[in-house]
Amino acid sequence: MISPYGGTLVNLLVDDARANEMKATAKDYASVTLDERTLCDLELLAGGGYSPLKSFLGQKDYECVVAEGRLADGTLWPIPLVFPVAPGNGIEVGKPLALRDVYGNLLAFLHVEEIYACDKDREAQGVFNTTDPKHPSVAYLTKQPSHYASGRLEVIRVPPHYDFVELRQTPAELRERFEKLGWDKIAAFHASAPLHRADEELANRAAKEIGAGLLIHPVVGVTKPGDIDHYTRVRCYRALVDSDFEPGSVVLSLLPFATRMGGPREALLHAIIRRNFGCTHLIVGPNHADDSFYGPHEAQEAIRKHKDELGVKLIDAKPLVFLPEENRYIPIDTVPTGAKTASLSESQVRDDYLAKGLKLPEWFTAPAVAAILSETSPPRFRQGLTIWFTGLSGSGKSTIAHALVERLAEYGRNVAFLDGDEIRTHLSKGLSFSKEDRDTNINRVGYVAGLINAAGGTTICSVISPFRATRDNARKGSKGNFVEVFVDTPIEECEKRDVKGLYAKARAAVAEGKGIGFTGIDDPYEAPLNPEVTIDTSKLNVQQSADAIIARLLELGYIQRHGHSPA
Repeated sequence: MISPYGGTLVNLLVDDARANEMKATAKDYASVTLDERTLCDLELLAGGGYSPLKSFLGQKDYECVVAEGRLADGTLWPIPLVFPVAPGNGIEVGKPLALRDVYGNLLAFLHVEEIYACDKDREAQGVFNTTDPKHPSVAYLTKQPSHYASGRLEVIRVPPHYDFVELRQTPAELRERFEKLGWDKIAAFHASAPLHRADEELANRAAKEIGAGLLIHPVVGVTKPGDIDHYTRVRCYRALVDSDFEPGSVVLSLLPFATRMGGPREALLHAIIRRNFGCTHLIVGPNHADDSFYGPHEAQEAIRKHKDELGVKLIDAKPLVFLPEENRYIPIDTVPTGAKTASLSESQVRDDYLAKGLKLPEWFTAPAVAAILSETSPPRFRQGLTIWFTGLSGSGKSTIAHALVERLAEYGRNVAFLDGDEIRTHLSKGLSFSKEDRDTNINRVGYVAGLINAAGGTTICSVISPFRATRDNARKGSKGNFVEVFVDTPIEECEKRDVKGLYAKARAAVAEGKGIGFTGIDDPYEAPLNPEVTIDTSKLNVQQSADAIIARLLELGYIQRHGHSPA
């Protein structure tokens, strides 16, 4: 397809007849389930978003891209687009490889023509200018197989999406839309966070400056860790376009892209993608596609340097700040000496406003956006929560936990309570007391607690959980809303309370040389390193222990003081 909006587009989708042939023979070939990043790459390859690429890179192209940011034929291409594989088990040169999604749906055939080893350190240093595992793409790279496969790619279907279908347009569809609008200049705004007033002003000014239509083109594939989910972001974009932008001045379309946080190299890739989607300009601000690994203006410099090859021009966006006394935004480098300014970061919005149930100021974000953020990012006292009691048998965990269930109901939190006996009856029946089975038991408890947490519920778990790693897994499953209560009662006190005589039996077994793996006697207990609450029930009674936990929950914002109403 030839278009005045960016040249020839690759199209890797096969016709229905070929698709049926592929489906009929797919069972004869090895299959690979694609992760989220590779699904995004496949979708952009299939529809031409990565034109001129027609598949994942072969070895010569890969090595040239890593070293020089170009394909072997000299074409500018900044980031290697590769297909990681572990050779063997049917993954061989000369055989098709069936590419599937997590549900087993057949998406494509990769006709493997080459399998080659990669140098992960060289790739990380060459592409991202670092081998630091704190860089998200370096961390991703270290977890992948050490070989890449390449070859002809045939695509039956792109990964299916059922959300915001009307906003998902291929490069060809978006070019056609621009033609119908009569736009000959299109400025793309790359977005991975909700647009607030400063972003809105910046994008509007940038487009008007060159007389262009504005494309808001947010990433809905893989974004950096900690970003707001794309469902919330897209709702915000759509509400903002409907309420605050001049009708006919903006197009909102979604980009199924996997962010690499590659700074200047990624900025070049963003420009290539936007050229393929029909844009003439890309709005780029400081620290574009950066996770604090690059200079603030490296992205702009890269696009400016390669503008002729890219076919996309740079709009160098200056950050804006708000002047409250004048009720307007101005570029940060034009602020008069001594003028008062106001600004908020995304982390401040979440921590200082949304987490506390406070109303976002109108100078910072449009009311329509504020309403969505308040709804989808409720204050902490309305979020899910896991309270995890850990400690030796007889330490008082379950007694305090029962008391805490009643205390939390006082503050409007209804609780699902999981203690050791109920867990073994309903979740872990048949498991032994081996370390492996105990790990399985605790992982099951953490999984259930995480599900309840994600749905906005509160779970109290009372389990010995002697191993630090499994408790940490439970914390990860709760995505931050996790309070660890270490009941640090001395073992001597626990033994005094042991009405079942379990400690005595364990000590007797040890004396006879028949260890039974009893925590605290012949099996270790790994105490928490940084619990939110530590209690010694030999010094505090049940009421005092519950009070200490309530005080900490109030401090953390997971419950509100009685009679308090958010502003």
